[in-house]
Amino acid sequence: MAHHQNIVFMTLVVFGIVLSGLIYLVYTSTSHRYKQPRFCHKIKKEDQENSLLHLQSPYGLSYKQPSVVSPDGKVVPVAPWLAPVVWEGTFDPTLIDSIYKQQNITIATTVFALGKYTLFLKDFLESAEQNYFVGFRVHYYVFTDHPEHVPAVKLSEEHHLTVLTVPSSNRWQDISLSRMARLEKLIESRLFNEADYVFSLDVDSKFYGRWGVETLGRLVGAIHPGYYQTPREQFPYERRPESQAFIPSAEGDYYYGGAVIGGLVKDVHEVAKTCREQLDIDASKSVEAAWQEESHLNKYFLYNKPSKLLSPEYLWQDFKPHTNEVKIIRYSQVIKNYAAVRPNK
Repeated sequence: MAHHQNIVFMTLVVFGIVLSGLIYLVYTSTSHRYKQPRFCHKIKKEDQENSLLHLQSPYGLSYKQPSVVSPDGKVVPVAPWLAPVVWEGTFDPTLIDSIYKQQNITIATTVFALGKYTLFLKDFLESAEQNYFVGFRVHYYVFTDHPEHVPAVKLSEEHHLTVLTVPSSNRWQDISLSRMARLEKLIESRLFNEADYVFSLDVDSKFYGRWGVETLGRLVGAIHPGYYQTPREQFPYERRPESQAFIPSAEGDYYYGGAVIGGLVKDVHEVAKTCREQLDIDASKSVEAAWQEESHLNKYFLYNKPSKLLSPEYLWQDFKPHTNEVKIIRYSQVIKNYAAVRPNK
């Protein structure tokens, strides 16, 4: 009887050892399999948005004015709130293109060509096709009161163009003032479902060099070429307290050009909506900010920090001479006779 019990006991022990070994092999092989590198071919837009903080700063905060050029003449590649400032040499085009290629993104791009500003469309679009998000999916949305004047420009395979007809205006200021409202409505009606990122760009400009995915971010602003080495007290901010765009003389980071607004669709919508609401409040009091929507954009960017800044390489002016710090001009406003193209002076 005792001998039989020993045999049973030994059998159970052996069975337990074998079973434990099998469990261990399954666990280790499974763990090894899970540790293999895994590549994400597309990050969900909502995950991307949620992973990035909205950088809001309080009103009246006192701190030293930031600069994009140091005293020794070297460019500064990061803002004080750790947002990258994109300059030539701060990114690898091959590397960053290969990363974003996996995301399968669409970049919406709005341009406003009202009145005689349709004259600039051909150069804008043709130069964009040579330099702007080459190899990526782009959808241009052209706002115009003269759809018949939109030129037939050959677009690359993944680039598309939609013409949106809007009423004309007798004042160039009204064209500027209406930009945020039109951008807001376009995002609500189409872009939430059609695009990942959106840029709103001035049409009276040309591309002279690469403008690619290095410019993408949650919220993107371009540093104005005329004021990037100017004391903030001399910025052309709106200085009247009665305007919603008011910025006190002791506050300010950079002066941002209204010719470039960009970022994730959701965040640009918030910019457009907020600025449009502030513009409406001003209009109800018969107040017009010094530089229309650009003034309100600067107010927004001061207290809602951009997550990426574009150096003056991405917003230049053809009449300005080259400077030591600007190695390449990528996008620049062309020389023009304002009296000839604006409906009013």
